[in-house]
Amino acid sequence: MEKDPSELPGMRRNPWKLSKPGGNTHFTAFRDTTLRPPSLVVRDGEKELHYHLRCLDDLYEMLKESGGWVPLGSAGEYEKPAAGTVEAWARSAENSIGGWYGLKKGLRGGFATFIPPIMVTLNLAEVEGTPSDGRMRAI
Repeated sequence: MEKDPSELPGMRRNPWKLSKPGGNTHFTAFRDTTLRPPSLVVRDGEKELHYHLRCLDDLYEMLKESGGWVPLGSAGEYEKPAAGTVEAWARSAENSIGGWYGLKKGLRGGFATFIPPIMVTLNLAEVEGTPSDGRMRAI
């Protein structure tokens, strides 16, 4: 008997339960392909953030091209991230979508806090440290 796709890990009915880099706080995340555009939905306490689902593939490609460790540099939407960080890339006109991967105005930051642990769960990357001073690289 085939498993219902909605029950697979990382889907709405079976979200990933993850820790932020540094491991001190937890959040859940899941893929929702019914949303337009298809999205990664992150629930952190009362907040629900949405990111383009394609960010996983795009970030993986960026990390592979970098050939090594890339600083995380997490920052809120209204904070300026340090140049050369994952957070700066996720907002850059130079990335694959030409701007923000975050979809909800006011909650578009935090990419480098929430997306790296998902990448680790999917065996696409490894992460060291905390969101503000950690780093990641493609596996």
